[in-house]
Amino acid sequence: MSEGNFLFTSESVTEGHPDKVCDQISDAVLDDVIRQDKNSRVACECFVTVGLVVVGGEITTTGYADIPRLVRSLVREIGYTDPKFGFQFEACGILNAIGTQSPDIAQGVDIGGAGDQGLMSGYACRETEELMPMPVMLAHKLTKRLAEVRKKKILGYLGPDGKSQVTIEYRSGKPARVDTVVISAQHSEDILDKTGTKITDHARQEIIEQVVKPIIPAAMLDAKTKYYINPTGKFVIGGPQSDTGMTGRKIIVDTYGGMASHGGGAFSGKDPTKVDRSASYMARYIAKNIVAAGLSDKCTIQLAYAIGVPEPVSVMVFTDRTNKVDENHLEQIIRKNFDLTPRGIIKTLDLLRPIYRQTATYGHFGWNHPDYSWEKIDKIKDLQKDA
Repeated sequence: MSEGNFLFTSESVTEGHPDKVCDQISDAVLDDVIRQDKNSRVACECFVTVGLVVVGGEITTTGYADIPRLVRSLVREIGYTDPKFGFQFEACGILNAIGTQSPDIAQGVDIGGAGDQGLMSGYACRETEELMPMPVMLAHKLTKRLAEVRKKKILGYLGPDGKSQVTIEYRSGKPARVDTVVISAQHSEDILDKTGTKITDHARQEIIEQVVKPIIPAAMLDAKTKYYINPTGKFVIGGPQSDTGMTGRKIIVDTYGGMASHGGGAFSGKDPTKVDRSASYMARYIAKNIVAAGLSDKCTIQLAYAIGVPEPVSVMVFTDRTNKVDENHLEQIIRKNFDLTPRGIIKTLDLLRPIYRQTATYGHFGWNHPDYSWEKIDKIKDLQKDA
């Protein structure tokens, strides 16, 4: 996508979206047990539907996770405190279906091997200051803003569930303008018009003014930009009342909004011996440092592993013809400067910490947060020297 004119779209969802409720529960369980026992092995999955939360998977730990307490606390924090939104932290049923990890898997992981086979991708580009694709970063910032105006009572009629979508027009391969913004926000009945089938024009304009315009740079908006605010008309019934949720169903939202490839593995609920998560973080770390070092304007890193084997079976670099250094040489530089074994990744990025619940909303990449070690750009001088 380095050349030409085209439209590209990415989406995001709020923390109250059913799938994201599940991701947060899975990562809250992970944080709780890794806080007690950093060597915990966790593969925690969640399913939510009307009035019910099911937590399952495999956990091996010396700690103890009080699943009902964790779930109710998190659902309350997300904002499902009022029965009018169809799901409520005190009233929902909770089923605990957690077992222990298979010893057949453990024997390969305990000696430092990967927890499973698979391929993982990382990406960086110069479209934003975060070195992320612009469509997905704007989409994330919109859903984050939706949550902010709800919690601060700026728009008190909003509910926890919601989505955003941003379409960017690219010219000569670079973002030129925002073509379309879509906001679907759960709300109370207070803002319905007299027909009861759609929100009022005032509410629609209020969401544009309070959510969209503070986030989208004014220079990217023009008279032709299209705004679709709750395009079905109304969005009163939302959250688990209207849609089931499952851990790991928003993997493109979690990563690069479709701009880059994805290995397929989800992140939430998995401890860092699972390379689905840790190697994806390392791939982002590598790609971001390569771009920040000026060695390319875009960079995709693919790492692949075999279960129980420490070293990756392959390392691939793709720069979409924006590289200043030969891609084969970049691969050699990567192998020299980054320890790509699971243990090396965990040590480099300091991943045995209870930092994961916060990653389960608004994407795992692009945020300048002290806990997000994979966002550091501390390898620039080493990479430039070897290049």
